[in-house]
Amino acid sequence: MAKKTKITIETDTVLVLRGRGSLRAWCPLCSAEAEMVALETLGVLSDLGPSTVEEWLNSQELHCSQAADGLQLICLNSLLGLVRRKNIS
Repeated sequence: MAKKTKITIETDTVLVLRGRGSLRAWCPLCSAEAEMVALETLGVLSDLGPSTVEEWLNSQELHCSQAADGLQLICLNSLLGLVRRKNIS
């Protein structure tokens, strides 16, 4: 009798949108150039609550830096990594 083999393939899809509000800048915590968005526009990109964002910023899991004009910038690499690890949709 022949053996049966069952193969399961799991895939993930990531959609990256680039808008007017994003820019490439240096992320000191990633030590790399990354796509950054203003902290104020983070609510438009995700449905994260302000308390979650504040918690992640305080823990430095969500990377934040300040632009020359004083604008607080959020690293999208860190945001994507957190969303993946926390399984937030």
